[in-house]
Amino acid sequence: MKLKIFDNIITVFVIVIVASLIIPMSPQILDFLFILNLSLSLIILLITMYIKETLEFSIYPSLLLITTIFRLSLNVSSTRSILTNSGYAGEVVNTFGQFVIRGNVVVGLVIFLIIVLVQFIVITKGSERVAEVSARFTLDAMPGKQMAIDADLSSGLIDEQQARDRRSKIQREADFFGSMDGASKFVKGDAIISIIITLINLVGGLLVGMLNGEADVFNTYFTSTVGDGLMSQIPALLISVATGMLVTRSGSEADLNSDVLRQFTGQPMVMIIAGAVLPFLCFIGFPVLQVTIISAMLITLGVMLLRKAKRAVPVEEALPVTEEITSEVDFYKNLDNVYGLLNVDPIGIQMGYSLLSLADQGSASHFLDRIVLLRKQFADEMGMVIPSVRLTDGSQLNPNQYEIKLKGERIALGDVLVDHYLALAPSELMADDVEGIDTVDPAFGMPAKWISGDKKVRAEMAGYTLIDPTSVIITHLSELIRVHAYELLTRQEVKRMLDNLKRSIGDTTVDDIVPGIISVGELQKILRNLLREGVPILDMETILETISDYAPTVKDNDMVTEYVRQALKRTITHRFSEAGQMKVVSLDNQIEDAILKSVKRIEGGAYLALEPEMIQRIISAATDTLNQVKKVVQVPIVLTSPVVRVYFKKLLDQFYPDVVVLSFNDIDTSVQVQALGNIEL
Repeated sequence: MKLKIFDNIITVFVIVIVASLIIPMSPQILDFLFILNLSLSLIILLITMYIKETLEFSIYPSLLLITTIFRLSLNVSSTRSILTNSGYAGEVVNTFGQFVIRGNVVVGLVIFLIIVLVQFIVITKGSERVAEVSARFTLDAMPGKQMAIDADLSSGLIDEQQARDRRSKIQREADFFGSMDGASKFVKGDAIISIIITLINLVGGLLVGMLNGEADVFNTYFTSTVGDGLMSQIPALLISVATGMLVTRSGSEADLNSDVLRQFTGQPMVMIIAGAVLPFLCFIGFPVLQVTIISAMLITLGVMLLRKAKRAVPVEEALPVTEEITSEVDFYKNLDNVYGLLNVDPIGIQMGYSLLSLADQGSASHFLDRIVLLRKQFADEMGMVIPSVRLTDGSQLNPNQYEIKLKGERIALGDVLVDHYLALAPSELMADDVEGIDTVDPAFGMPAKWISGDKKVRAEMAGYTLIDPTSVIITHLSELIRVHAYELLTRQEVKRMLDNLKRSIGDTTVDDIVPGIISVGELQKILRNLLREGVPILDMETILETISDYAPTVKDNDMVTEYVRQALKRTITHRFSEAGQMKVVSLDNQIEDAILKSVKRIEGGAYLALEPEMIQRIISAATDTLNQVKKVVQVPIVLTSPVVRVYFKKLLDQFYPDVVVLSFNDIDTSVQVQALGNIEL
């Protein structure tokens, strides 16, 4: 129960504050609350001086409202006590009033008005304006900061978690300064109401005292009124200063004390010059003793700092000497620099110097943004996150060339004309309808041509499909990633996918399967088998459940993959069918029987041991049939029995890649299968 009360102490405190506006309080309780108010204000001021970032004190806008209500409740309670107790509102108010007035009513009134005006006109007004401008500039800068985060993420400088944290920080900064813009009005209103309450205390006290026939009415009530006003305004002044410090902290690397000391002592010559100039003030009547003391202090401090800086220079300059690189040989004497050569990027793009403008964040092409969108699209479709793509300058490439690398090795080379469009013509158009430079679409190998911008409208009217240079590279990159996705699926990425799945179905369920039934390495092989044939791995829960059913008895990962494919048949059918139909080529029973008879099983798997002559006959028959079918469909689909599929796919990939091979169990019953031919001997 004690813990629950402590957890809700702020709620209780706010309720007590509101209640004190109505419930009378004794002078002893008022004394305690006045001291508490002063302590809280001092703590808040010190916190704002020692924090490094504004978000470290993100509760400040709400705290500003609470402290303002607290001061107003004390003002109301003290006013009630002054008017009902013959000007007595506790020892704190009485002592403060006598200490400031010192027997002179006019002096006390002037000091009170100066403090109120300083807080209202100077500090509060400035803080309010800074908070307003900071809120506006923070909101205006949000799109640019978001783009910078996306650029760093796509280039691999930060990971997904760091990008998420930076986006959250930007949003919280915008919310904070927006709240501060409104919360600063509380301080402004508090200063105004303090003047009004002081006038009410003074006029009301005089009237009550005269009606009650009290002696020395003016001095008694004036002392209490000034003491009460100052006990309210001193904490308010501390809060106003804290507000100003908080909203003016920008570009800070440490707390206020460290920043002030470091930046003031960073220029010792300035102090020496200031100390040398000060003695000239004595010629116009300034006191000699005080001027001399301050001048000597400044010159002495400046000389000490200057000597300290000179002593530090050799040390600072000596540090880089050991790291200074005079030649390539010296650089690689450091083994850490040699090990840096062993790092291989999963995906990389090298660009000729003419294409570097495409990767510029300020360009209209938004190349880095397109890579980010490609990563999102691939994750939605295939269930796998593409690793960071590293963009580099290809000094050995032609100006208009780009090179796509996979794990440090080239897998594609293309040419792009930055100021042209890639035009793909419909089959019925003649090649010379629009003038351009003949080429081939790097992604799909289709005939195309590069046309200049002034022919864009004419080409569009003629029916050409126009692709900008950035889209050409991105499309080429996306197709290559689809083909080589299984190579990019590392064990570390599989672990991340499992961690992500744990957040939705729980740690126990996942841990019971991995590593309970199957290891991460074996799971990686099964997922790679699926990706190699273009099967999405988005439904990880179904994949793991199927593995848990068959992996304990089936030790062949290829066979386990076949069972997983059967569980994902709706996904496979949706991916390879069109408009509820699937056009396929069937495999003759004679070929299937020959394959089954040639399967040799070993411990942990199986392999196909066909005679070379039979392999040649099967491939020849498949090639003839598939070449005919490709005139009708772009991607041929071969339909086989479940036990033959995996072996026929491996055999066909060696001679005729990019052919989809499905089994009857891979196809959902809702799709209509249309046979276009039959592969037979």
